[in-house]
Amino acid sequence: MERKDFETWLDNISVTFLSLTDLQKNETLDHLISLSGAVQLRHLSNNLETLLKRDFLKLLPLELSFYLLKWLDPQTLLTCCLVSKQWNKVISACTEVWQTACKNLGWQIDDSVQDALHWKKVYLKAILRMKQLEDHEAFETSSLIGHSARVYALYYKDGLLCTGSDDLSAKLWDVSTGQCIYGIQTHTCAAVKFDEQKLVTGSFDNTVACWEWSSGARTQHFRGHTGAVFSVDYNDELDILVSGSADFTVKVWALSAGTCLNTLTGHTEWVTKVVLQKCKVRSLLHSPGDYILLSADKYEIKIWPIGREINCKCLKTLSVSEDRSICLQPRLHFDGKYIVCSSALGLYQWDFASYDILRVIKTPEIANLALLGFGDVFALLFDNRYLYIMDLRTESLISRWPLPEYRKSKRGSSFLAGEASWLNGLDGHNDTGLVFATSMPDHSIHLVLWKEHG
Repeated sequence: MERKDFETWLDNISVTFLSLTDLQKNETLDHLISLSGAVQLRHLSNNLETLLKRDFLKLLPLELSFYLLKWLDPQTLLTCCLVSKQWNKVISACTEVWQTACKNLGWQIDDSVQDALHWKKVYLKAILRMKQLEDHEAFETSSLIGHSARVYALYYKDGLLCTGSDDLSAKLWDVSTGQCIYGIQTHTCAAVKFDEQKLVTGSFDNTVACWEWSSGARTQHFRGHTGAVFSVDYNDELDILVSGSADFTVKVWALSAGTCLNTLTGHTEWVTKVVLQKCKVRSLLHSPGDYILLSADKYEIKIWPIGREINCKCLKTLSVSEDRSICLQPRLHFDGKYIVCSSALGLYQWDFASYDILRVIKTPEIANLALLGFGDVFALLFDNRYLYIMDLRTESLISRWPLPEYRKSKRGSSFLAGEASWLNGLDGHNDTGLVFATSMPDHSIHLVLWKEHG
């Protein structure tokens, strides 16, 4: 049949076909298929898929596509990205989907970053880190060696770890390199705290001292306690130093002059922790910006106003049992809004504005679980065998890491948490550096560090 005659015939057939009912159209197609050979059937098979398939992400407006994508879980979306370049482009550009997925993993979200491709990459990075945590593969270990006697005092700040030892020395270490930056001769150290210029030490010899890193010189000596000093804190703005002692007292000192300004009494056990911190909430007893001193012993936490009046009176005493039958763990967390401490009953969180207990997180399956760090999303805990990460939104333990036979102490100064910002939510950058440090029986310091991203 000539081409012109064929086209005329095809037009006539098409007009007739369109006039048929659906049933008649189907019967016509069935008859034509039965008359077709292999070439025609192959042609039909190849073209049917294209005719029947509809690419909705390509056809729909972008806003409607984003709305539909929000109903899919992230893992399904990642699979959908493999369909085509167009799908991958649209799905990767759905910022809200990936930001929500990151938040659900406990990731901090910077809303100012609007680059859609950035958030998909963040989610992929987050998935990798969370899988490492679940598989107990997120950390690595290292050791610091240099002391010749028991290391009791530890303090960490900005990548630097200070250690105080019974060998009458204190050392400052760069955690990333393991190198000792400073080593100075001191007294026996039960507590240490430092900044760029100075080191403050509390000692088993009942005194507190201030040292200069660069020269090793003792610039101030604070005498007055009649028992070992287990905890120190200071504030240069207030020119105040505070110390907690085995003599059941807390002393407030003039940091520059070295004179005792006040002795706070009321504790009936060793004062193992003092924390000097700005208040961030308003109540009948304090305002935002006021300096607050917390002091803790075996059973109680006492709250004192510092700054407005030196001769302060205790604002409040917090405990977890009225009959003093339950001991508090030596760790104490205070960020100006919440007070958190652990006991054999679990983690207790107080609202600093009202002093009410907000919640008690019970961990009955693990005995003697102690607090190391507490944030908005995660808490860092440990016992005699493991380091644990708890998701505070579900109050479930999501990861653990084995610990060696570290040196144990009832007062707890021989172990500490490292970087803390990740406890408020990981962001792909703050999961680096020191996680945990503890002193060992061989006088070394055992470090647990974040493993670099794969």
